[in-house]
Amino acid sequence: MSSHHIVREKQEPALYIHHLGDFNEEYLGQLLEWSPTLIVNEANYEKLISLGLKVDVVVNSSADAVFQENTKVLKGVEDNIQAVLNHLVAEKYPAVNIISSEAKLMDLTAYLGNIDIVLFTDTEKRYAIKSGFSIWKPKGSIFKIEVISYFETSNLKQEENGDFIVINDGFVTFNFTTAYLFISEVL
Repeated sequence: MSSHHIVREKQEPALYIHHLGDFNEEYLGQLLEWSPTLIVNEANYEKLISLGLKVDVVVNSSADAVFQENTKVLKGVEDNIQAVLNHLVAEKYPAVNIISSEAKLMDLTAYLGNIDIVLFTDTEKRYAIKSGFSIWKPKGSIFKIEVISYFETSNLKQEENGDFIVINDGFVTFNFTTAYLFISEVL
């Protein structure tokens, strides 16, 4: 039995690889599963080509660089992440997954009203949520929460080290009064 899926342009989050490092190849495969627009910086280009991937866009490359046929070059005066986000917002992408060595989502707050951002590192998945966000998690799942304001949650308990642990299999709901709450999950 087969299934047929129609994937429309920009339906899946774009994927920007800022720093691949030791990112788990299984997770990378999951992020690439639906053939998102793949954007990389020049430092990661050769590694991704060696994995057999087709790169759609290279950001802020050197003038003498040579790329695959049909690969676009994105030039921006900003740093690479800002150049990519400005491009994706202008192209009306609803979401982007970013692989980086640092999980500094707070630095990207200005973009959150225009595009959903999920930031991956080798060890965690970080994203901003709005009040009322709910997600199903198995017992023992770990959240790290950047506590910048008071929030209420169900089905979580805080450990001495600051981590939040899911108490029982089921939904975890977050309520708060700020625009966003930044949470991360351990990969």
